[in-house]
Amino acid sequence: MTNETLFYVFGIGLAVSAVLISFVGLKAKNFPGRAFPVVVLWFAILVGGAATFAVLHAKDEEHEKAAEFEKAGVEFEAEGNDDDAGEAKTPAAEAEKPQTKAATGPGGTLQLSADPSALAYDTTSLSSKPGKVTIDFDNPSSLEHDVAIEADGEEIAGSDLVAKGKASVTADLAPGTYTFYCTVPGHREAGMEGELVVK
Repeated sequence: MTNETLFYVFGIGLAVSAVLISFVGLKAKNFPGRAFPVVVLWFAILVGGAATFAVLHAKDEEHEKAAEFEKAGVEFEAEGNDDDAGEAKTPAAEAEKPQTKAATGPGGTLQLSADPSALAYDTTSLSSKPGKVTIDFDNPSSLEHDVAIEADGEEIAGSDLVAKGKASVTADLAPGTYTFYCTVPGHREAGMEGELVVK
């Protein structure tokens, strides 16, 4: 028998016994008399049993609810992971990353120079056809600079650092918008960056 069933058995027994004892007590003048210890013992057993199985039944319910919550949590996490996987595979999300497209086309060679007296390039806008794109970089300043190409926050190619010299960077670029910038700490923040449009 379950704790719930035993709780109801003892509870009903207690209620029925209380009614019967009250009825007999009203009818019999000397009740309970010598039966007093038996009556007390009987009620002690019923009250103790009802209380014990009430506590055990409450614990059983807590375990059941905890198991249900845990199961619901696992199902919710599984659904969330499925949604994330679906979002990651959407064509729109993939299209936002230019480097994932095929880099086919004639490409091109672009010219870029550093300003000799300021932390700046001579332009903040470059454009090219898709394919193998090369940026020929000229730095007339005695301060070291370079040029790197970034897509979606990740550097995909970069030139050597040069001072009063020339360097170049080449990358296979698919159609999209990229960023070119100087990797020397503080230079990009000062304005040494621009937009490279490939189309």
